[in-house]
Amino acid sequence: MKLPVIPTVIVALAIAAMIGLGIWQLDRRGQKEAMIARYAGNSALPVMAFPRPPVGDEHLFRRASAMCLEVTGWSEQAGRAENGAKGWRHIAECRTGVEALTTKFDMGVSTAPGVVPVWKGGEVTGSITQAPDSTPQIAALFGKRGPRTLMLVSETPAPGLAESARPDPSSVPNNHLAYAVQWFLFALAAAVIYVLALRWRGRKAAHPSGPPQS
Repeated sequence: MKLPVIPTVIVALAIAAMIGLGIWQLDRRGQKEAMIARYAGNSALPVMAFPRPPVGDEHLFRRASAMCLEVTGWSEQAGRAENGAKGWRHIAECRTGVEALTTKFDMGVSTAPGVVPVWKGGEVTGSITQAPDSTPQIAALFGKRGPRTLMLVSETPAPGLAESARPDPSSVPNNHLAYAVQWFLFALAAAVIYVLALRWRGRKAAHPSGPPQS
């Protein structure tokens, strides 16, 4: 059976692209494993001064301290306390220097939304994590996320709040193996479907059904 050139080329390119994406995800898996190991090492290092931007993720999960000179605003998100209870974590936007730059501090969890903490600032010691953002998941998956803002999760909650769950390196997901398997399965499915389509086409050509003869 003679293969149709253009459809075969298109399918072959698509399968090759899927296999390439699978191999890329396997490579990303190794990079993520090394990154998680580095984060685990960070959590055992001494307390450092909270890094000033611009910085990357090299300091994530390290303990740090910073001075909140003035709270300029509050925001709240669903969160979890260190004791496992779910609630709303309260994030303070703080002025930390003479510049216009501000720093985010996770100052603890409440059991109900709408609570306005009475904390006005001061010295904060805690663990460095990434501040919440609204980057689409698909952009994060393909590495299209820009530099993220760092945040300090305080070990001492604001009055009336429970301590937020401390950032844990083991919580960093490493799903790249699953993504790789998915791409390889997509490639296999495309190949099987195309082979079946060719077999159906060949059988139809071998047994054409013409109009009934009078």
